[in-house]
Amino acid sequence: MSIDSFILEIENRKKNEIEVLDKELEDKKVAIESKKSSTVKELQERYANEAKIRFERETARIIEGGKLDAKKILFDAININLDSTFGVIKQELSDYTKNSGYKKVLQKMVEASKKKLDEEIIIHCRKEDNSILNELDATVGSSIHTLGGIVAENKIGTKELDLTFEELLRTHEDEIKNTILEKIL
Repeated sequence: MSIDSFILEIENRKKNEIEVLDKELEDKKVAIESKKSSTVKELQERYANEAKIRFERETARIIEGGKLDAKKILFDAININLDSTFGVIKQELSDYTKNSGYKKVLQKMVEASKKKLDEEIIIHCRKEDNSILNELDATVGSSIHTLGGIVAENKIGTKELDLTFEELLRTHEDEIKNTILEKIL
C-alpha cells in the first residue's frame, strides 16, 4: 500500500467519521429541538391551565362578593322597610286608642289579667285610660308612658303582666316581620 492510498483511506475514514458525527449531531439537535418544543408546550399548557384556574377562582370570588353585597343591600333595604312599617304600626296603634273599639280591648286585657294572675289586680295605664278603667271597676294604679294597653300586677306586687302595645309588638315581632316579609317578597 502506498502512502497515497493510505492517506486516501485516512481521509475516507475521517470523512465517514465526520459524516457519522454530523449525523449524530443532527440527530441530537433534532432530539433537543423536539424535547424543547414538547417542554415549551407542556409549560404553556400548564401555565394556561393555572391561569384559567386562577381566572375562574377570581371570577367566582368577585361574583360571590357581588352576590353578598347585593344580599346586604337587600337586607338593609328590608330592615329600613321593616323599621318604617313598625313606625306606621305604632302610629296606627296610637290612633286606635282614640277609637271606640279600644275600650273593648282594654276590657279584654283586664279580664285576661284577672284570669292569668288569679288575684285582685292593680292596673297601670295611660292617664287618658283612667276613666275607661274606672268604668270597668278596675283598681287603677300609677300612670305609665305607653301607646296603649295596660300593665297588671297583683296586690302585693310579686306578679306582673305587661299587655302594653309596645310589649305586645316586641313579643310578636318575629311573627309580624315574617308576615310583612311574606307580603314584600
